[in-house]
Amino acid sequence: MNFWLRRILVEEKRWITNAEYLEGFALGQIIPGPNVYNLSIMIGHRMGGWPGAFAAIAGIIGLPFAITLSLGLLYQRFHALPLLQHAIGGMAAVAAGLVIANGAALAAALPRRARQWIFLALGFAGLGILHWPLLYVMGGLGPLAVWLAWRDEARARE
Repeated sequence: MNFWLRRILVEEKRWITNAEYLEGFALGQIIPGPNVYNLSIMIGHRMGGWPGAFAAIAGIIGLPFAITLSLGLLYQRFHALPLLQHAIGGMAAVAAGLVIANGAALAAALPRRARQWIFLALGFAGLGILHWPLLYVMGGLGPLAVWLAWRDEARARE
């Protein structure tokens, strides 16, 4: 969903810049709840105040809710069909491809600094290879990243 949201907001509608999307996306990950919903609410509020925020909530939740409910009812009825089982397996591959495409689009917008890629590699190693809990990885890398950014900012002011 992040891929489509970014594509529509940044590339098609040009309502926000790529940098604004990245900032909102990062903030949406910090706030409790799904980051896409948080980002949508922030943009809706920015563009239309509280009515815009509520419209964003209704717009992003309404149709998916109706579709999910309908598909759930259909799955309950036809879950034993082999064709349906193969279709669900194919959808998993599509979802993985969308996640990779979104990650590549977001990475293209990042500044080219070695430190960011080092943190990316450390995070991937901790989560993907060593299978450490997210809380431990973020608890270790997060404060280090904040301290390094603070130190660089302090040096730049001197």
